[in-house]
Amino acid sequence: MIPVPFMAGKRALVMGLGRSGTATARALLASGAGIMAWDDDEGARRAAAEEAIPIANPLAINLAKADVVVWSPGIPHTHPQPHPVAEKARAAGVPVVCDVELLARAKPMSRFLGVTGTNGKSTTTTLLAHVLAQCGAPVAAGGNLGIAALDLPDLPGDGRYVLELSSYQLELVESLSLGVGILLNIAPDHLGRHGGMAGYVAAKRRLFDFITPGGAAVIGVDDGASRSMAAELSRLGLRVVRISVRQALDDGVSAPDGVLLDNGRPVCDLKDLPRLPGRHNWQNACAVYAAARAEGFPAKAIVAALATYPGLAHRQELVTVSDGVAWINDSKATNADAVDKALVCYDHVYWIAGGQAKEGGIKALEPHFSRIEHAFLIGEATESFAATLEGKVRFTRCGTLDKAVAAARSLAVSDGIEGAVVLLSPASASWDQFKSFEHRGDAFRELVMAFAGGHMP
Repeated sequence: MIPVPFMAGKRALVMGLGRSGTATARALLASGAGIMAWDDDEGARRAAAEEAIPIANPLAINLAKADVVVWSPGIPHTHPQPHPVAEKARAAGVPVVCDVELLARAKPMSRFLGVTGTNGKSTTTTLLAHVLAQCGAPVAAGGNLGIAALDLPDLPGDGRYVLELSSYQLELVESLSLGVGILLNIAPDHLGRHGGMAGYVAAKRRLFDFITPGGAAVIGVDDGASRSMAAELSRLGLRVVRISVRQALDDGVSAPDGVLLDNGRPVCDLKDLPRLPGRHNWQNACAVYAAARAEGFPAKAIVAALATYPGLAHRQELVTVSDGVAWINDSKATNADAVDKALVCYDHVYWIAGGQAKEGGIKALEPHFSRIEHAFLIGEATESFAATLEGKVRFTRCGTLDKAVAAARSLAVSDGIEGAVVLLSPASASWDQFKSFEHRGDAFRELVMAFAGGHMP
């Protein structure tokens, strides 16, 4: 837990009692702050109350007495419709921040590195933390990924915090100081929460407002929005390190054919790293290499650390190989852009897709339909996905994940195609049938291991 002693004797409202909100409430109480907490979900309030977290409806109290509102980034505070508590707080002149802001104020002497982007944030965050740790740096990773900001360990003064930062969080931070900021890519996502694409890009752009003097902005330049941002920041005098997996860069870090190039000089062959398959993971590796070099670590040590990365659950996670069929858990792929990065890695795919569909559906994946042997559709997106696949890809309406796994197993084994892969890469959010993408991925893993005899690869 990170103590927040500057909040001692002050009053805070904690809005939202999920992972980050509960961690925030604990840290504030332990630091001597007076708090009240709220969640619109009765079950979350009940669980918090059992931990002796004070519960009070902020719409029924004088919010002007609070010094700060610590907001769960998952709750809308601007678009598409601001939560009434956000409106009340702002009307009272009370700052609305997220837990990352409290972490930044609590650890002003620590080194922070921030990672954002539409896709690849989690792998890049954990990969960067792994590389820094292997290079001997005290490091902890969290934020939007895994461990909530105030549940991170209290590192010594020279420790480094690698933070995955969502667009939601970036809107609610003011004091963060970043030695390195990484923007991997920008593709349409969460547009309703940001009032459109311009708002989404602007939220991502905030990352670079927090770069300290001498710090570096590591930016993927393979999409137009990110490329424009890199050009703008260069004009403003910020140190920009461009990365690309589409073209070789003479000035930057690139890997268009899988060979990582540092200013055009070959460094290592990323195709030799089995836990980082595909072009999207080459981009992640380029970003991590660039960030670690910007932090002053030697290239040889970084490359050695890349080779020992164990991988990340739910991101093209190889669950097992059974009856000649590989089973891949890519539950984190909640939009078409993320699924695109998985499909290009395999030639014979039995695809499990569906859930709560996002903007654009799966029409953008049509160039990869030839790789799909059969699709197995689940959840609310079934009919919209079926309409896109009709006449182009064979598909079965399965409804639920357990039925999709059984149908995929039966067909993939009977077809007997060498190199067959059953890929859970849903192109959808999970909330229609699961608590989270992790819950969905865990369910998939359990279903697969039940018939595979519990043998991991």
